Amino acid sequence: MLDRAEGPGVTVGPARGEVAVLRAVQGRLGTPPVVGAARAMSFFGEHAAGWIALGALGAALDAPRRRQWVTAVGGVVAAHGVSIAVKRVVRRRRPHDPRVAVHVGTPSRLSFPSSHASSTTAAALLYAGLVGGAGAGAATLLVPGMALSRLVLGVHYPTDVLAGSVLGTACALGARRAVRRGSVGRWRTA
Repeated sequence: MLDRAEGPGVTVGPARGEVAVLRAVQGRLGTPPVVGAARAMSFFGEHAAGWIALGALGAALDAPRRRQWVTAVGGVVAAHGVSIAVKRVVRRRRPHDPRVAVHVGTPSRLSFPSSHASSTTAAALLYAGLVGGAGAGAATLLVPGMALSRLVLGVHYPTDVLAGSVLGTACALGARRAVRRGSVGRWRTA
């Protein structure tokens, strides 16, 4: 389904060299197994649904820190929502160069910032502080993996995923600030 706000007003294009980066990434990593894994990641991260479900599971299983989990999910939802709002303002069209293969469908033609990168970054930063240990280390690997998957799939420019990660970080810091103010409870340092 395409966004009704899309149309001829889309004016922001890619920065110089971004198509070349996409082509290089796809040329080196665009093998069937990598594309398959990237598609699975895309499905998991669509509308932040996988991250929201993981946070809800954390809230259900970790009763003593349920409020922190709910706050973390709120940070993930905020990251996704803000990224959608920014997309509607910036209106950058997704990669459409014939030399870039697009390996997955998208809910809109708008690309800046990457909502997948936004919600994944927020989830990694927020959930890592709640799971701690090896889980925190694994969470930090998710961000570059999701960002790279968006390039492999040909649906975002490098600056889209970079901006998405910055936005996700800002939303995660906002959620952590709410916790530090004492309104939600204490967070473990990741």
